[in-house]
Amino acid sequence: MRWQLPFSKWLPEYRTPGTIRADVFAGLTGAIVVMPQGIAFALLAGMPPHYGLYAAMIPCLIAALFGSSRLMVTGPANAISLTTMALISPLALPESSQYVAYVLTLSFLVGALQLVLGFAKAGKWVEQIPHSVIVGFTVGAAILIINSQLGTLLGISIPRGTGVPETISAVASALISNQWQMAAPALVLFTLIAIRLWKPLNRYLPAMLVAVVLGSIAAALLETLIPGVAAFRKVQEIPGAFPPISSPDLTGGTLQKLFSAALIMTLLASTEAMAIARAIALKTKDQFNANQEFIGQGLANVCGSFFSAYPASGSFNRTGVNLASGAKTPLAAICAAVFLFILLAFVSPLAKHIPYVVIASLLLVVAWNLIDLKQIRHEFNMGAREWIPMLITGIGTITIPLEWAILSGIISSVMIRRFTAKTERN
Repeated sequence: MRWQLPFSKWLPEYRTPGTIRADVFAGLTGAIVVMPQGIAFALLAGMPPHYGLYAAMIPCLIAALFGSSRLMVTGPANAISLTTMALISPLALPESSQYVAYVLTLSFLVGALQLVLGFAKAGKWVEQIPHSVIVGFTVGAAILIINSQLGTLLGISIPRGTGVPETISAVASALISNQWQMAAPALVLFTLIAIRLWKPLNRYLPAMLVAVVLGSIAAALLETLIPGVAAFRKVQEIPGAFPPISSPDLTGGTLQKLFSAALIMTLLASTEAMAIARAIALKTKDQFNANQEFIGQGLANVCGSFFSAYPASGSFNRTGVNLASGAKTPLAAICAAVFLFILLAFVSPLAKHIPYVVIASLLLVVAWNLIDLKQIRHEFNMGAREWIPMLITGIGTITIPLEWAILSGIISSVMIRRFTAKTERN
């Protein structure tokens, strides 16, 4: 059936000149950016570092082929990684073989539940999420991205997963006591200027890719030529290996242990993926089919569980990079997965020259591009029944778990609309 093969809808677009070129370059940029991110996310999830890269391969490729979203990139994500650690660490020691086995089984269970939701047409409920909630979620997610990178941008040591208030407090304390590194923001400024100046030439070579190369060179020059500049923290050397074949443990005892964890993770992964996909569809004025996205995400996690991938979902960071790099179709995400295979197999030693500060600078641009001031003003102009849910969702996204933030926004929207309708009748 045609709805099962969504890639048949965008393949004909490659007759348009420049589309393939744009997607290939966007994919290459995405592959480079995900290398340090994947390692960091794996550590958050309690998995060995290279498992974060495995989660960025097969799930990314499968979701691009069978999902509904044209520009969303599936793979390891911040909230998913943190939740994986929280759910599985009580059952086994992080990074142990038993822990890895539980997590890979969790991937399979999450994917199976998402497939059930897709074939049961549960997507109609997701499609009812108000536009104001999506706008608030997008702004909140942008703030979370900035929050996660603020320590790196300023050369301050802040533990990953630190909340926004704690991060602000740590930054203020470091600035007052002069414990920040001047070289870090200088390199950030250089990288941002490189992106801005290269932007007119983006069609020939993505500005973000150029910024990674120039930023890495600039970092090396700063370390060599300026006395007293501490070495920038760089990406660790990445194992040049393809994802090993794995198999979920579907014995009764394991399923009983992971049942509640699978339900929670399915809620979180599906909510995050659907919110990102809808936000991108609204931004690009594209169509979105929630049922098909459930199927795409489900297949991605089921297939990923056989290729050593821990639970994956839509990634705001990678999706933002994909969008900013000029991607046109899902081929960009497919290219990102293929290029990641190639990079790991042949040039992974070069990754150790990329400073985390440069990657953080790219994510700063991504976060800024996600904040749509025009849409925010529109929601305020629509009245309280739109801007109140937007604010509740946005504030909730940066203060409480993601699924509860979106649920709070939806509930507030329903209550305000009912109250308004009742007031108008009276």
